[in-house]
Amino acid sequence: MTHSGGVTPKFQPEITPSVAELEAQERRLVFSRFTHDDAWALGSLLVELARERQAPVAIDIHRAGQQLFHAALPGSVPDNDVWIARKRRVVERYQSASYLVGSRFRAKGTTFEESSRLDQDRYAAHGGSFPITVEGVGVVGAVTVSGLPQLEDHRFVVAAIEEFLGGR
Repeated sequence: MTHSGGVTPKFQPEITPSVAELEAQERRLVFSRFTHDDAWALGSLLVELARERQAPVAIDIHRAGQQLFHAALPGSVPDNDVWIARKRRVVERYQSASYLVGSRFRAKGTTFEESSRLDQDRYAAHGGSFPITVEGVGVVGAVTVSGLPQLEDHRFVVAAIEEFLGGR
């Protein structure tokens, strides 16, 4: 089964989004609620999309410190779970997508690794973790993918959230 009008989602890794574009994604992708059932449905959608692409990813959804969904697809490795935790911690600390956080540092002429003063074994401002923002509440968790190049990880999560929210 394919999505988005019968076409498997394609990503454009050669086009790097601006900080403003990334911030606009966050403003646009807001949930009216986010329940355990929503986590299951979104996680299942991510698995389905990843299987269509034969993407070797691990997928994780956390809300309020609790893991609500996790899947490791063929080709993923244990290190993907380490990356998931590192990227998710960035979302939890900065309340923004991990890719956006890294992009903000790069826009200032530095890097997250050089300037954040955070333990690089615990935090990674690489693409793939996106905040779960609930209208009227704020950031309550994160949807995270690891296994593709960082911009593809980011775009994969964004595409799934867009499809999920569009189907409500």
